[in-house]
Amino acid sequence: MNNTEEPKLLSPTFVMGWIANFLQFLVFYFLITTMALYAIKEFQASETMGGLASSAFVIGAVFSRLVSGYIIDRVGRRRIMLIGVVATTIACALYFFADSLELLIAVRLFHGLSYAFAGTAIMAMVQEIIPAARRSEGTGYLALGTTVSAAIGPAIALFVLGSFDYNTLFWVVMVTSLIGLGAVIFMYLKTSEPAAEGEPVKFSFRSIITPAVLPIGLFMLLVAFAYSGVIAYLNAYAEDRDVLAGAGLFFIAYSIAMFLMRSFLGKLQDRRGDNIVVFFGLIFFALALLVLSFAQQNWQVVVAGVFAGLGYGTLMPAAQSIAVGVVDRTQFGSAFSTLFLFVDLGFGIGPILLGGILSAIGFGSMYLILAGVVVLAALFYLLTHAQHPRAKQGFLPEV
Repeated sequence: MNNTEEPKLLSPTFVMGWIANFLQFLVFYFLITTMALYAIKEFQASETMGGLASSAFVIGAVFSRLVSGYIIDRVGRRRIMLIGVVATTIACALYFFADSLELLIAVRLFHGLSYAFAGTAIMAMVQEIIPAARRSEGTGYLALGTTVSAAIGPAIALFVLGSFDYNTLFWVVMVTSLIGLGAVIFMYLKTSEPAAEGEPVKFSFRSIITPAVLPIGLFMLLVAFAYSGVIAYLNAYAEDRDVLAGAGLFFIAYSIAMFLMRSFLGKLQDRRGDNIVVFFGLIFFALALLVLSFAQQNWQVVVAGVFAGLGYGTLMPAAQSIAVGVVDRTQFGSAFSTLFLFVDLGFGIGPILLGGILSAIGFGSMYLILAGVVVLAALFYLLTHAQHPRAKQGFLPEV
């Protein structure tokens, strides 16, 4: 007899995976927003070298993505998850001993390398737990952790620095990492490696970039490039237009909008396909950038935050669901590493290229151009993944 009841999504292991993923990103946001100024104040670094101290993490993560997917799928996501989180915890401890700019940059590189392994393996493990018929819904809940960490991480870090000092911040980072390690140990003890299928894959270009994930990866490179203009320049934009209060509420509005819509959109993607949700996200993301281009008041920036939550906040989990939906379950690690390689590239090159554009044309025109980049991403998606069967029809409920 067919069982039409929805397969169970929430479980203790899923919750521990959510916590581990959330805390990895929380540590990332604690540090990415504070390391440049730390390097300048503590080691008298130039602004360029301070920026390097901050972005060295992303550089390490990008290089790690080139091999992390292959190693995770070959060695085992469960083992790499534990090793990776142990390594990130060690990296967090090393900040106490980084007494020169060179050592700080080395620690940031190591942290980024280990973070890419840990984060990819955790996501692959959680995907193993999520029922296929509720893949988009479960991925959306997982992505909420990323969103919440982006909203509260910088705020907590700035509060700690405003009330205490960098040493206290490093203790907060260390404790957060240890709690995440505890969640990962729970997952490790409660799960097992999926059985290997077929012959072991040899290391090659296909193991670095999974061909099936390439279309959605290139799409997300454009989307991440556009969003990097928000992440990197929102504070400067707020000062320029005197909308600091609105900018302070931007990510809170982003998180609330994504939280309220995530369950509905995830279920919609599972049942109706990827296209309806992706185009929903693209429309609202373009609207967010358009509002930022002309906003002169705080409430307008908050509205842009709502639109960004419905836009980029929809596209990121949708892309994660697509990436694992177009590969075999034994390739989840490679799928995530491919996707996040392109996302990291978008975030990495965006601020560099946009810095020159911004100085020449100003914030308004820059955000108009980025809205155009979103339109370009929509055209690329329409010609590529939008033609895939799962993009049009979604998943049928499991029976």
